Amino acid sequence: MKYELKYEYIELFKLLKVLDLVDSGAQAKMLIDGGYVLRDGEVETRKRAKIRSAETIEIADVTIKVL
Repeated sequence: MKYELKYEYIELFKLLKVLDLVDSGAQAKMLIDGGYVLRDGEVETRKRAKIRSAETIEIADVTIKVL
């Protein structure tokens, strides 16, 4: 899956919500807190982490390439 940034960055929990991987922002935050989200291969627990171009986000069996 690919996501093209419209601005300099997007916050991690918002990215998950925009891509319809979760039903709500609260659900996205719970997954991030639980350590289920990887950012460039490392566990990311900051809900508002600034995701920028060229980063890869993984959640379950979904890989998101940020362009």
